[in-house]
Amino acid sequence: MDRSALIEAVGRRTAGGGELSADQIGRVVDALFGTVAEAGAIAETLRTGGAVTLVGFGSFHQEDGEAALRPGKALNEFVNDEVGRAG
Repeated sequence: MDRSALIEAVGRRTAGGGELSADQIGRVVDALFGTVAEAGAIAETLRTGGAVTLVGFGSFHQEDGEAALRPGKALNEFVNDEVGRAG
């Protein structure tokens, strides 16, 4: 999925209120993840040694000097089609 497809997918999921345009969603995506010209909030946090944690999704952090994502339990379960199954 590229940036355009991500913006379109987010737009479909938020279409109920019809309050967010593709341009507005694009600005949010850029603010989070950054662009070629400017780092986003996640990158800026990692550069200062911090981490960004989204409960259930995972955490962005530095690992051996590299940016990394440690997936959360809910994301892993969804990706592995384990949602709603008894463990």
